[in-house]
Amino acid sequence: MQPDDPLARTELTFVLGMAFQLVVAEFVQRLDAEGYADLRPAHGAVFQALRGGGATSTELAERLGVTKQAAGQMVADLEERGYLRRVEHPDGGRRRLVVLTGKADEHMAVAGRVLHKLEAELASQLGEGKLQELRAGLSQLIRELAGAELPPLRPAW
Repeated sequence: MQPDDPLARTELTFVLGMAFQLVVAEFVQRLDAEGYADLRPAHGAVFQALRGGGATSTELAERLGVTKQAAGQMVADLEERGYLRRVEHPDGGRRRLVVLTGKADEHMAVAGRVLHKLEAELASQLGEGKLQELRAGLSQLIRELAGAELPPLRPAW
């Protein structure tokens, strides 16, 4: 950064927030172009939290760091769109397991390709070394602030 660059004097929280918003906006724009304009980034957080066998609505709320009501609303919405379904819990009882459908799996594959391409472009623009330094620095910051237990990425955007 140049000394006269206003970003050089901007508080870290704002710089991190702006960078996050810009990268997510670019990612969403590219996913929209791939046919997923019906989804928001919060939905991707739900899909990530359900990978590997699903979860109950209560477990999903805990993984996302949201209320049970918010998780329930997201599940109902995504179930209606065909991305999730509820199945019997393997332990029986009244609990239901929320799992991804094939439609969600397809979305995640496309999203993964889009994200890897975006990261490759950023590496090309910034330089691979700088991008790795950025990732390492942010990872260190997160671990310093969070300690051993990483916080959920709340889908509030």
